[in-house]
Amino acid sequence: MPAHTEDKRNEPATDRADPHTLAAQEDPSTLFAGRGSLAARIGQGKAARRKVPRAKLAECRIDDRDPTALLDASNVGRVAELIPIRYGRMVASPFAFYRGAAPLMAYDLAKLPHSDVIVHLGGDAHLANFGLFASPERRILFGPNDFDETLPGPFDWDVRRLATSFVIAARERGLVTRDQRSVVRRLCETFRQRLAEFSRMDTLDVWYYQFRAASMLAIADSTEERRKELAVIDKARQQSSRSVMTHATELVNGKLRIKDVPPLVYHIPLESPHDHKQYDALVRRFFADYRLTLPDDRRALFDRYELVDVAIRVVGIGSVGTRCYEALFMADGQCPLFLQLKEARASVLEGYLPPSRFPNHGQRVVNGQRLLQSASDIFLGWSKMRHTGNDFYVRQLRDMKGAFDFTTFDVEDLGEYAVSCAHALAHSMAKAGDPALLSGYVGKSSAFDEAIERFALAYAEQNEADWTVLKAAVKAGRVQVTRE
Repeated sequence: MPAHTEDKRNEPATDRADPHTLAAQEDPSTLFAGRGSLAARIGQGKAARRKVPRAKLAECRIDDRDPTALLDASNVGRVAELIPIRYGRMVASPFAFYRGAAPLMAYDLAKLPHSDVIVHLGGDAHLANFGLFASPERRILFGPNDFDETLPGPFDWDVRRLATSFVIAARERGLVTRDQRSVVRRLCETFRQRLAEFSRMDTLDVWYYQFRAASMLAIADSTEERRKELAVIDKARQQSSRSVMTHATELVNGKLRIKDVPPLVYHIPLESPHDHKQYDALVRRFFADYRLTLPDDRRALFDRYELVDVAIRVVGIGSVGTRCYEALFMADGQCPLFLQLKEARASVLEGYLPPSRFPNHGQRVVNGQRLLQSASDIFLGWSKMRHTGNDFYVRQLRDMKGAFDFTTFDVEDLGEYAVSCAHALAHSMAKAGDPALLSGYVGKSSAFDEAIERFALAYAEQNEADWTVLKAAVKAGRVQVTRE
């Protein structure tokens, strides 16, 4: 897939050990030593407060850094011609800026007080990175759905990023400070309560637990809100490879092809038969390697499909400029399967936390998704472009995925959505980590809520100031944008 001229490796210089080697280095006597009683683990969480009191999480003293310089640094290794699209999307609004500014917030959080309670983070936990998705049993679930930045780190980093996103969204909806505070309070209160409940549950029950779309409907306070949520859920049920094929493909010289929609979906220009042959060999090598990351039963399913076409697809805001593709497969000549290939770069958190133990960043993303979601895509896997060294993860392009339009939310809608996101985040951390330890730290009082609330309001102000700096740079011509 020689899509672009830029082929620099995007990993930090740190050498990466094979995960099997790491496992072999662990002391076998400690692998199944247990973690102590429930009371003891809650006590450990309480003890962590003495080192970093919950009130310290409210601090938001940001140093005099240049936001555009930090964003420019995060563009290293991206496709140069797509960077103006990234900035064009970020400059649209404070929330759009926030979505693309995960590297900036990681820099800030690393310099602020944070807890020593470590969990597997999603790494980019803003409200638009939660949504509907399907379990292998075809249940519609709700939870985090973006794991590009996943990495173990202080649990409060995800909580603070999520809380701030709600404040920014509320500000854009014109909600007053009192309403912004109430939304964050509902988020934090739910997060604490769910952690306490998960800490008391059987360990296997926590792992099997699923926060379903029906649970969201139960949270809704009004018939109208349930009606709107049902519409989103019903639309998600209709999302499939077959529905994508009806509007995203066309016949070209009698052959089915992905439809070009430049500059967001387009094919790599190939001039000679030799180029076509070389490109085809690279693509097939990529998918052969990907196939080996699937469990044996999924390989048997994948083997029923034949590769038909591959095209570049520009996605997201923070992801713009990374290498992303969509691939069309067919089984029996009439059963489509669309896969998304998304470049996995080093997490924005790796500059401030220990680097990933996985040799492939796609494997890092896949591991994080499997840990943090209650169920994952059956085609989730990873691979590498051998000719450039770029890492990728692979998943279905659309498989009962759905998102809620929070730009239409009033304060009650936003509060209910905050409850759902908090519930899902608490379960992700309880599944991947120790809910008792987390529950011990956040406690039963409102102290944690108050700290997160103060931070979120302050950082929303900082985000708007940084957005203003970017707008000024665009106006002065220092940053080039492509507006869509």
